[in-house]
Amino acid sequence: MKFSENWLRTFVNPPLASAELAELLTMSGVEVEALEPAAPAFDKVVVGQVMSVKKHADADRLNLCEVNVGAGPALSIVCGAPNVKAGMKAPCALEGARLPGLTIKKTRVRGAESSGMLCSARELGLPGESSGLLALPEDAPIGTDIRQYLELDDKIFTLKLTPNRADCLSVAGVAREAAAITATSLKIEHVTPSPVEINDCLQVKVDEPEACPRYCGRVVRGVNPAAATPSWMVRRLERSGVRSLSVIVDITNYVMLELGQPLHAFDLANIKGDITVRYARKGEELLLLNDKKLPLMPGLLVIADDAKPLALAGIMGGRESAVSAQTRDMFLESAFFSPEAIAGKPRILGFATDSSQRFERGVDFAMTRDALERTTQLILQICGGKAGPVAEACHALPKRDPIQLRVARAQRVLGIKLGKEQVGSLLRRLQFSFAEDHEAFYVTPHSYRFDLAIEEDLIEELARIHGYEAIPATLPKAVQNMLPDSEIRRDVAALRGILVARDYQEIISYSFVDAQWEQDFSGNTDPVRLKNPLAGHLSVMRSSLAGSLIDCLRFNLSHKLPRIRLFEIGRCFAAANGNYAQPEKLGGLAYGDSLPEQWGVPARPVDFFDIKSDIEALFWPVSPRFVKAEHTALHHGKSSQIWLGDKSVGWLGELHPRWQQKYQLPHAPLLFEVELEALTARALPQTVEVSKFPLVRRDIAVIVDASLSVQAILEDLRTKKPPQVIEIALFDLYQGKGVDSGKKSLAFRLLLQDTQKTMTDAEVEAAIAQLVQILQQQYQAKLRT
Repeated sequence: MKFSENWLRTFVNPPLASAELAELLTMSGVEVEALEPAAPAFDKVVVGQVMSVKKHADADRLNLCEVNVGAGPALSIVCGAPNVKAGMKAPCALEGARLPGLTIKKTRVRGAESSGMLCSARELGLPGESSGLLALPEDAPIGTDIRQYLELDDKIFTLKLTPNRADCLSVAGVAREAAAITATSLKIEHVTPSPVEINDCLQVKVDEPEACPRYCGRVVRGVNPAAATPSWMVRRLERSGVRSLSVIVDITNYVMLELGQPLHAFDLANIKGDITVRYARKGEELLLLNDKKLPLMPGLLVIADDAKPLALAGIMGGRESAVSAQTRDMFLESAFFSPEAIAGKPRILGFATDSSQRFERGVDFAMTRDALERTTQLILQICGGKAGPVAEACHALPKRDPIQLRVARAQRVLGIKLGKEQVGSLLRRLQFSFAEDHEAFYVTPHSYRFDLAIEEDLIEELARIHGYEAIPATLPKAVQNMLPDSEIRRDVAALRGILVARDYQEIISYSFVDAQWEQDFSGNTDPVRLKNPLAGHLSVMRSSLAGSLIDCLRFNLSHKLPRIRLFEIGRCFAAANGNYAQPEKLGGLAYGDSLPEQWGVPARPVDFFDIKSDIEALFWPVSPRFVKAEHTALHHGKSSQIWLGDKSVGWLGELHPRWQQKYQLPHAPLLFEVELEALTARALPQTVEVSKFPLVRRDIAVIVDASLSVQAILEDLRTKKPPQVIEIALFDLYQGKGVDSGKKSLAFRLLLQDTQKTMTDAEVEAAIAQLVQILQQQYQAKLRT
């Protein structure tokens, strides 16, 4: 939002310098991004009138001009501008004038004396055509300082508004803000309705009252489209970043900038029948003002006549119904379109306009008719013509329910003392209407403040107007107590620490993933789909972390990293029975060698058991079970489920060769994924007696069928072991010479210890015999000698 400071000061004129006003606006939340002069510094330039023009005797392109500058005799000036002519008025730089990059001196040009310079816009550092002199209006007073006449000592404010402050997308809106923060009177003139001189009127029908709660329009006949836009209006438009196009368009743009209400003018000759506000129909097209032919979608709101769409409501008008140099009769539109009807449409269409920017944030629905009257007033003043009656269709407008504001609550939130009288004074500066009830105010928001809905919004308004800089910085005072540390829950940070200690690095990725990942790595053909995805390849919610880990692996491989270990902790998403589950999971990936390159250990690729060891470290002191199972993402012979008790809590395995080939991986990585709840939950620790007596170690080796699961044997032994046996672990597996085909040799380490006494050989042998008996009876094991 750009505007002229001089224009702003016609509404509110606080006794502050430009920089001070900019600082106050910024501190109130209306950030002034830039404050620039309207023109560069120069002096001694006045309004001059060319009295006569004669050709230079020695130059075809130069003219000798006599210029009246008001004081003293006429100046003789040599001028080469192609548009110079007798009688015109233009800026004249006097002798000694300092222009941008130039000082004017009396000189001789091709033998002719020149006592000044007639100036173009470029020579003064102003925007505009530079091929000739800057022509001034005929009524420009001769001899007047050009800076004063063109208001060149003006400043241009550029605001960086947040989306909630749509009320400041107009000069009047910024003036209201400035008046409130400076406690200065506001001067917004009441618009007097234009006299109705003709009876012509178009009927207005609103088929979609929720999208267009209010629509006003009127016919104006007999306008002069060739009338010149007043120079003061052109200046204000240009300093607001809007180019002057034609007088009618300039007036509608001017009122939009002044009051914040977008308007549109239709050529009445191109309207067939009456006006209807409706949604577009299938197959309709509209040639827009930007010369783009747009196929209309059913969700787009349009202004139409009885035959065709005329304009995209709240966004852009149509080329066929636009006013032109031949327009004599017009239909003026001023409407309130609900933000929900316009929001998102510019993004779909691929372009935005000043109108759409305002409508999708919310415009003042109480200003609709006044803006129409203001536009009519300016058109009649500048272009002439006669106005007809206003046709209005009004339906349910947004409710402005009172909001409770408690003084005590405001004091508690802001941390400062605000009395009831002070709160009332701040609300009056904001021009709120309110009722008082004991220590509370019931404040009715303005029709232009769509950002006020709850008590905290009003407290923020109090803080802004009171001044954030007036709120003292104080240290918080609170009782600090240590938070309880649950003994039956493990902190996620501890899990991170375990994995980091094992060379894993944490990644953080989007929960939005490619739908193909879900199908490849989870076999999920019906993932949770996004209605409005950020991008086409981020269209679904992930049900597994595998896709993100593989994607990160590919990125790191492209950067030539040979050994990669990654993990991620994040939510996954799944639909079930009309609801959505959002479990947290921990996933990991390992690729490359099992250990960093070194001289002490031979290099070998990471394998299933390396990752199994990492998972067991995460579960410790609980021992999960690993059960052979198939998984969509994994190699069918190298994958397993992770079980805790009687529940499957995750999976582990090597990536399937099909996906290795599809995702162009040189080697297959190892992947795992575990439910976070299974890792964080733990049993309440219990104290046990620490034995002071020595450990006894015994090793036994047995031969069993090669098909038997070692895990099943270990679980059975641990369940049925004597109490003196404190550890049973496998330390050797052998198949080969000396062992029959179809058999394997298992060697177990047994640790025994009693808490009451030193165990005797007989007690040790009895415990060993009990375990050997279990192996022989349950698994037909034979002791290996």
